[in-house]
Amino acid sequence: MAFTRTAGRLGLLSCHLCNSLTKSAPGAHEGRCSRCGSHLRFRKPDSITRTWALLIASYILFIPANLLPIMHTNSLFGAQSDTILSGVVYLWASGSWHLAVIVFIASILVPSAKLVTLTFLVVSVQRRSTWDPLQRMNMYRILESVGRWSMLDIFVVAMLVALVHLQTLATIRAGAGAVAFGALVVVTMLAAMAFDPRLIWDPQWTRHE
Repeated sequence: MAFTRTAGRLGLLSCHLCNSLTKSAPGAHEGRCSRCGSHLRFRKPDSITRTWALLIASYILFIPANLLPIMHTNSLFGAQSDTILSGVVYLWASGSWHLAVIVFIASILVPSAKLVTLTFLVVSVQRRSTWDPLQRMNMYRILESVGRWSMLDIFVVAMLVALVHLQTLATIRAGAGAVAFGALVVVTMLAAMAFDPRLIWDPQWTRHE
């Protein structure tokens, strides 16, 4: 892999808002964007520590999000509480397999994959791994791009609640699992934002110096 000069090694700070490059003061690790005035840093401070803290919180939230009921249904046929997984099974058994697949991917597969992928990235950076940084950068980009779709399950529950409230034969209430799942999605997104992907490349430069 060819290594070229980077803005950081030339003492230039890159602005994430306006993409401008600003020359830092000698010895400084942060500065202000010369164009928009944003606060700039060469690396996010305490990135690994903050990412680990948010990841651990995500793993803790993952348990109630999947074990507690995500919605309670009351109808003429009785009351029923469903977790995410039992909801997927119910949708599949009732013939709504396409909706079951969407909920399964958005509520179980994507959050699990995000947690595992981000854990792998943090561990690899912490161990200063030199394994395929480009591949790891692609993993981080995918991680960021799919994060916004993780709230799809909450949208489905909210939509069902709104639709059923238009009728009088049944009621649906969001359960504690929905709250835990919403918190899980938000905390996981914060963990991904706290991670500094530029740390992936640092061991490469150390090795070639």
